[in-house]
Parts: sequence; C-alpha cells; structure tokens
Amino acid sequence: MPKQSPPLSDMQVKRLKPREKDYKVSDGGGLFLLVKSTGGKLWRLAYRFNGKQKTLALGTYPERSLADARADRDDARRLLANGADPSEVKQSVKEAEAARQELTFEKLAMEWYAQRAEALAPTTLEKIMTHYLQKNVFPVIGDTPVADLTTKIILENVLRPIEARGVIQTAHRVRSYLSQIFRYGVACQYIDRDLTADLKGAIKPTQTAHRAAITDPVKVGALLRAIDDFDGHFVVKCALRLHPLVVTRPGELRHAEWLEIDFDAALWSIPAGKMKTRNPHIVPLSSDALAILRELHQLTGGGRYLFPSVRSTDRPISDNTLNAALRRMGYATDEMTAHGWRAVFRTLADEVLQERVDIIEAQLAHQVQDTLGRAYNRTSFMQERRALMEKWARYLRGLKTPAQVIPLRRKGGKA
Repeated sequence: MPKQSPPLSDMQVKRLKPREKDYKVSDGGGLFLLVKSTGGKLWRLAYRFNGKQKTLALGTYPERSLADARADRDDARRLLANGADPSEVKQSVKEAEAARQELTFEKLAMEWYAQRAEALAPTTLEKIMTHYLQKNVFPVIGDTPVADLTTKIILENVLRPIEARGVIQTAHRVRSYLSQIFRYGVACQYIDRDLTADLKGAIKPTQTAHRAAITDPVKVGALLRAIDDFDGHFVVKCALRLHPLVVTRPGELRHAEWLEIDFDAALWSIPAGKMKTRNPHIVPLSSDALAILRELHQLTGGGRYLFPSVRSTDRPISDNTLNAALRRMGYATDEMTAHGWRAVFRTLADEVLQERVDIIEAQLAHQVQDTLGRAYNRTSFMQERRALMEKWARYLRGLKTPAQVIPLRRKGGKA
C-alpha cells in the first residue's frame, strides 16, 4: 500500500522553491501542486474516469489558494460520484462562457432586426436602426455581452442620458425596442428575462404632441406660394409640391418608385410593405400631380426612386429632408411639419369642401368600415376619391390667389 503524504499547509505551499526539474507535492485525494522549474506553482487533480487516468487543471498559486484548490477538488469528486467527467464539465462551462461573451447586445439586436424585416415597413425599420439603435444604443452597450447587462445598466447608461437631453419620447421608444429585443432573446433561450420589464414608470411620462399643421386656408395659401418660390434642390422642391396633392405619409412619399406610377391610369400603387397599415394603397393622381411627376420624370425617371438622395441614387431622400426644407422656408417645428399635410387635408376637405368623412379617411389610408363593420379594400371609393383629389388640387391652386380663399367654416356653422 503506497505511503500517504500528510496534507499540505499554507506555509509549506508558500515556501516551496523551484528545482532544476519540475516536481509534484501531494495534498491528498488526488490534489497536488506542480512546482515548475521556472518558479510557477500549478494546482492539478489526478483522477480516473472510465478506466483512464486523467488530470484536471485547477488554476495557479497564489491566485488560487490551498483552500480554493481543495474546494475545487471536492467539487470534482462530487461530479465523479455522479458519473460526470470533471474535465468535460469544465470544457462545457468554458464553451458556454465563450458563447455568452460572444453574444453581444448588437448581435442579438441585429438578429431581432432581421427577424422583423418582413413584418415592418422599410421606413420603420430604417428609423429603428438609424435613429434609435445606432444613435442611442449601440455606442453605449453594443459590444457588451447580453449576459452582462443589468436593468441598472440599461437605465443609467442608456435611458437616463436620453432623458437628460429632453427627448423623453425617444427614451420611451428606445425602452420599447429594447424590450422587444430582450423578449426575442428570451424566446430563443439566449437570456432568461426582459431586463426592461422593471423599468416601466422609471422614465418621465411623455407629453402628447400632435404633429404641427397649418389649417387656416389663408396661411396654407402662403405656404404653397413659399413652396413655389423654394430655391433648394429641384428634387426636394418637387417632393414639396407633390406632397399636398397626394397627402400620403412622408415616408411613403420619399420611398415612391417610378414602377409604382401609372401615368395612363393616373394612379400611384403603394405596395403593402411600404404602408404603415401593412395594406396596399392606391392614390389617385390629379392633373396637377401628374404635371409635377412628368416634369420630375425628365430628371429622375431613369432611376428607381422619384426622389433620390443627392449622395446616392440607390436610396431616397432622408426622412428629415422635407421638414428641413420647411424650416429653411421659415416654418418652425411647432408650426408645420411634412406629416401635417394629412391634417390639412383632413380638416379642409371636411370643413371647407364639405366632402364625406369616409371618403377622406379612405384617401388617407385609414381604416374605413361599411355599415356591416367590414373594412373597405384599397379600391373602395376609387371614383369618389378621384373626384375628391381633382377637386382638392383645384382648391389648393385657388389658395395661392388670396382673393379666392374660402374661409374655414364648420359644417352647418359659422365661419
């Protein structure tokens, strides 16, 4: 029977000196200290598994103390007692940690983003990526492993700085998108929970802000004259002139493609993927709108987009282009926005032109139902909408001449 060596003491371990060759000092139970000729001291565990002699590395001294090494040995012995190989368990833990460190927040977000590509409109996707993630999130936690993130990190490092800039709505939007990304991670079993779940109420509430719009006919006329006098880029000027005549959402306008325009039928067919409602929409084109499009076609008709960016014809003008043009013309953010043309149309077509609300709503691609509660399809009221948009174009043309301005009146009421 081999002679049992007495257990080591802390003092003994500390006093062990290197020799000409490496040597081992046993502590018992398979645990030993390998003293290298170079001076290093390495904890090792000798054990047998499935009839094979194996060695498990337990760290270095003094980083791992004698007590630490003994605790590691005991843990390994428990694994052996349960039929597990400590070396394989250690390798699995190492690989899991490597995978944990490899899954950064940005990688998880990009996987979620790709998964959402078919469900969201391109304009929405672009805004999520550029305005919310790339601008406010990736620079802060993009390289951080998802497993290392905490609710406190999200609040203090991501949301609070946005809140401090005074853009409260952006902070709420970012929290919402973070929640969607984390919930996707939970569904894929990458993480255990949504880290933003406990942050509801942690950010200041938003103040409801309606998009600014001018609804006074006299002021609308002045705006239309200002657009006619706009001395900026021709493509931008065409977009400014066309927008009041089609009253689509700004994102739908700037992503318009020539393949969607039917000059003979005087129609613009917007595919579902570009619509906020995820339903295709047809826009009747008035004679005024067609005239602008024919003029624009001479410049950009050879490309994909009606309104290509000045930097690259492969993408349209940016989402801020039209609003920036309005600012350049002297219209403040709280006075008029590109999206405001929809409110202008909704108000004046109803209260001045006295048009039916359901036809107006259908033109705006809002959900409209018949008396049985069924949603009208994209061709509903097409004849009526054609007439409305032609009438609307004539009305806008008349607003440019102050003497022809019809005062705003409520239905059945006074001016």
